[in-house]
Amino acid sequence: MTELAARGHQIHVRTLSGELAHLAAIGIDGSAIGHAVQDNQLVDWRQRSRPRAALSVLRTLAERACLEAPELTRAIREHDPDVVLVDVNCWGAATAAEASGRAWATFSPCVLPLPSRDAPPVGLGLPPREGPRGRARDVIAQRVVSAVFDSQAMPSINKLRAGYGLPRVSHFSELLRGPPLVLVLVAEGLEHPRSDWPPNVRVVGPVSWAPPVATEEYAWLADLSDPLVLATCSTERQADARVIHAALAGLPPAGMSVLATTGAHDPQSFSAPTGSRVVRFLPHEAVLERAVCVVCHGGMGITQKALAASVPVVVVPFGRDQFEVARRVEVAEAGIRLHPRRLSPERLAQAVRTALARRDGAERIGRRQTRAAGHVAAADAIEALSP
Repeated sequence: MTELAARGHQIHVRTLSGELAHLAAIGIDGSAIGHAVQDNQLVDWRQRSRPRAALSVLRTLAERACLEAPELTRAIREHDPDVVLVDVNCWGAATAAEASGRAWATFSPCVLPLPSRDAPPVGLGLPPREGPRGRARDVIAQRVVSAVFDSQAMPSINKLRAGYGLPRVSHFSELLRGPPLVLVLVAEGLEHPRSDWPPNVRVVGPVSWAPPVATEEYAWLADLSDPLVLATCSTERQADARVIHAALAGLPPAGMSVLATTGAHDPQSFSAPTGSRVVRFLPHEAVLERAVCVVCHGGMGITQKALAASVPVVVVPFGRDQFEVARRVEVAEAGIRLHPRRLSPERLAQAVRTALARRDGAERIGRRQTRAAGHVAAADAIEALSP
């Protein structure tokens, strides 16, 4: 948005209320989406199995979709835009955008769940495999993944589409082939190579942004000794507090200090040993220039920010798209994947030592991100849509 505004375009953003101050600080007009959408949080962390957690996520996204569509319709009526851009997970907003007749696009800040003959199905965190057995595995697994998406998402999506006068679609993948433009914000080297991207898909690479870092506000970082490890949890609640508990218990005895950002968890629920610190939030850019490793849940945001800074990653995935992110980090040799069932202070310390030996892979991904200049490529593609 900053890039487009610098080119003279007028921007309006409908977003979470907590983001409005950031928009105002960079001179971009914004307004909050309704509380009904914001308050409809993911509750997959309550489930005890990955399949049930995945179904819970799909149900929540379907519930949000019914609320998003009228919100975007009102925003279009109020602002009369030439181009509409929506998040790939906002199925209702995408429906309203398509029905509006405007030029529109969607962006995916995570791995795009689009089937490919060149890659495993998205959702299971499978490693790439070649040969007849690998292809057979991928075909069978893709049928299972597609069946889950179609059965859980398509009934509510098609009901919504019918209300907006749009034709019915049979498979979720059709929704990803429909927009005039789909921007994939995943770094080259993390996304599995594909030769069958649809013509509407542009892989532009990550578009990372953070508030300016007030150096004096974080002067206390100088009190943390090197080597320093950043451990962080998701900002949308899940059962990942164990990552910070394990980091605080296992890394200081191994000679490393820890800065932990708790995200959705109360920082007071953690006990930091002398030389380490726990906070709810700080701009990760303030510490990534010093950190030797990042330990995280595998959110695509923190993972790509770490790699952009050439910092290797230990990913402990708990759900959502995190098993995919963990596998990609492992395949790229930019860090290591540690299954949450194996998480312990001792194993985490060993995983960090292994990740430190893979800094070359992190640097390779970081160089590719720098060359990609994703924000420029994304702005070019959006401009090309404008009538």
